[in-house]
Amino acid sequence: QVRLVESGGGLVQAGDSLTLSCAASGRIFSTSVISWFRQAPGKEREFVAAITWSSGTTNYADSVKGRFAISRDNAKNTVYLQMNSLKPEDTAIYYCAARWAYSIRSSDYATWGQGTQVTVSS
Repeated sequence: QVRLVESGGGLVQAGDSLTLSCAASGRIFSTSVISWFRQAPGKEREFVAAITWSSGTTNYADSVKGRFAISRDNAKNTVYLQMNSLKPEDTAIYYCAARWAYSIRSSDYATWGQGTQVTVSS
């Protein structure tokens, strides 16, 4: 019912910044939360950050707290992930996902974007 499209990934050096975008379209009326997850090769998909659409309340994984910031532009139906002080261990495919309620469990989400690759070199 909701379509999500990520963009903004790329190759950067350690310490650089990068901003990812997640554009939502379709039936977004029942969507309350947009979350970012990431998955590195051979690893499970892990929670990164979430934002509640109506209130702007945010949640972050401990591994990115203080470095990443999630925000929204209501007029554009877009969620952003501002990533600062990037580290090689941040290298992963980054996905956005939509759900009616907040969760850090990837298995709770049924609506996903296609992912965008972020590669951080040392």
